[in-house]
Amino acid sequence: MMTIEKATDKPIKVVTSENQSKYISENDAEMDARAKEAVRVAIAKAKFCKKPVAKYDITSHKAYIEYPDGSRRYAE
Repeated sequence: MMTIEKATDKPIKVVTSENQSKYISENDAEMDARAKEAVRVAIAKAKFCKKPVAKYDITSHKAYIEYPDGSRRYAE
């Protein structure tokens, strides 16, 4: 497990997939998998309906909206 310090001085524990079973119950892991699938389906539905999708750019650390034509508008 890895601990990350936040600006509020409260640690955040990040559980990697290798040691997930040690810290997360089977029910919680199933709930996480269902939540991930629900998000994936919601994004696919939005793209199919030609609606913009909010995303996060890991390299620039900025949120943006991706439009159906592929253009992006970054948040200020």
